Amino acid sequence: HDAVKLARAIERKSREEAEERARDVVVTAIQRVMVDHTAEMTVSVVPIPSDEMKGRIIGREGRNIQALEQATGIDLIIDDTPESVLISGFDPVRREVARIALGKLISDGRIHPGRIEEVVDKARAEVELVMRQAGETAAYEVGVPGLPAEIVRLLGRLRYRTSYGQNVLKHVVETAHLAASIAGEIGGDIQIAKIGGLLHDIGKAVDHETEGPHAAIGAQIAARHGLPMKVINSIAAHHQEVEYACLEAPIVQIADAISASRPGARGESSDAYLKRLEDLQAIADSFSGVERSFAVQAGREVRILVRPEEIDDMASMKLARDIVRKIEESMTYPGQIKVTVIRETRAVEYAK
Repeated sequence: HDAVKLARAIERKSREEAEERARDVVVTAIQRVMVDHTAEMTVSVVPIPSDEMKGRIIGREGRNIQALEQATGIDLIIDDTPESVLISGFDPVRREVARIALGKLISDGRIHPGRIEEVVDKARAEVELVMRQAGETAAYEVGVPGLPAEIVRLLGRLRYRTSYGQNVLKHVVETAHLAASIAGEIGGDIQIAKIGGLLHDIGKAVDHETEGPHAAIGAQIAARHGLPMKVINSIAAHHQEVEYACLEAPIVQIADAISASRPGARGESSDAYLKRLEDLQAIADSFSGVERSFAVQAGREVRILVRPEEIDDMASMKLARDIVRKIEESMTYPGQIKVTVIRETRAVEYAK
């Protein structure tokens, strides 16, 4: 009987000491890491020099605004707000491309459909460069040089992604620092913990283009680029969708939870709304002959650009009906969703 009491006392003491040690590890990690957090919105504001510029942006019969919305896949909101134009869209990369392009068009003064396409292409290249530099800066800040170029590019895309209002690139950098600190305290591999923390949300850079949970997508990306198995497992297991296979996997999960649960780090969920818009686009993109699709008007409309050589006028009408039917079968939504199929043909010749 005394032996049982002693064993229980030892067990209780061990548990208390373990909990105290765990608290010390977490507190130490939090104290060492400090990252700014800013909540990001789904609207960008572009200042304009005067309200008469609004007419030039709209163009004759709305041609300019249509060309800009088609090229970028965003909504341009031109109302009575003085000296500003609103860019609305759920994809932050597209929104940034539109913001840069519109800024260039306004400062240049030449606004017509041909020029709009040219400027949007340049803005897209500019955003790609910014994303690559953001990825390189994040990897350098965490101390994991030598990552594959494609992974660095995807990492940079997270600069424009948010999760519950928390900037995802800042979140993964913070997670990497926290994971390294925890690994150092309890004897894990610090470098593996850093890489796992930095890349744990890499699947969010492509998750609306690829089906599946972002942890699984991220693990596939890491495996494709030959990263260590411990890193792959840390990414795959950070939402406990697969079993832990190394000490660093639960470390990354804990670091992720600490970063996400800090007071003020995250706001109310807009993820369900974004998921609905992504699902709309995925349905449209699943049909053959579709070149691009954009969910606009807060998900009340989906615009589909088709390849004119594959889809004729009659097929366009049938495609619109088929997409409507699939949306009705596979989605729940308030009100109604307008499906617009756009078929554009161009004849180009060169005078020599």
